[in-house]
Amino acid sequence: WAVVLLIVMCIGVCCFELQENKQKAYEYAQKYYQMKVDQFEEENKTLNNVDVCFLGDSLTDGYNVAEFYGEMIVANRGIAGDTTFGLEKRLKVSAYDINPKVVVMLIGGNNLDSMFDNYEIILRSFKSNLRDTKVVLVSLTAMRGQFAEKNELAKQNNTTIEQYAQEFGFEFVDVFTPLLNGGTELDASYTTDGVHFTQAGYVVLTNHIKPVVENLLSN
Repeated sequence: WAVVLLIVMCIGVCCFELQENKQKAYEYAQKYYQMKVDQFEEENKTLNNVDVCFLGDSLTDGYNVAEFYGEMIVANRGIAGDTTFGLEKRLKVSAYDINPKVVVMLIGGNNLDSMFDNYEIILRSFKSNLRDTKVVLVSLTAMRGQFAEKNELAKQNNTTIEQYAQEFGFEFVDVFTPLLNGGTELDASYTTDGVHFTQAGYVVLTNHIKPVVENLLSN
C-alpha cells in the first residue's frame, strides 16, 4: 500500500504542476495579447493611408512585412497564440480604425477544430466595417513532424475557406500546397519547428501573397 500511495502522490504532484504550468502559460498569453493590442492602439495614432493590414497569429506576428512589402504602407496585426475568437474581439483596433486598402488574413491554426464557429462572423464584419477594403483570405499552412497529423484537417478547412472567399467576393491564396514543396509535409527548409517559418518559408509565403496584393492595389 505504501508503494501505491507513493505513486498516487507522485501523480497528484505531476498533475498539479502540469495544471500550474498551463495556468502560467495562459496568463502569459493573455498578457502578451493585451500588450500587442495596446501597441496597435498606439501605432494607430500615427498610421495613415495604410495599404495592407496583415491579420493573424504567430505566423503573421513573426512575418517581417516591412522587409517584404517595403514599398507599401503596412500594418502587422498578428498576435502569437491568437485564435479566430481572439481576432474577432480585436478587429476594431487591429483593422477598422486604420481603414486599410487591403486586409490579408491568415488565422485558424491555433483552433482548427472550432475556427468556423465564428469565421463567417469575421467575414461579415469586414463587409460591414471595411466596405471599400479588399480582403485576401490565406489558406492554413502545412505542418511537419509531430504536427503533420493536423495536415488533413487543415486541408479540409482550406476548402471551406476557399468557399467562403467565393461567397463573399474575396481573394483566396493557397499557401498550403507550395509549402509542401512536392512532399507530404511542410518542407524542412521552410520551418524552424514544424509549424513556424524560416526566412525561406516566408519567401514562399510572400511569393504567393504579394502579387495578389499588388494587383488589388493597382485596381
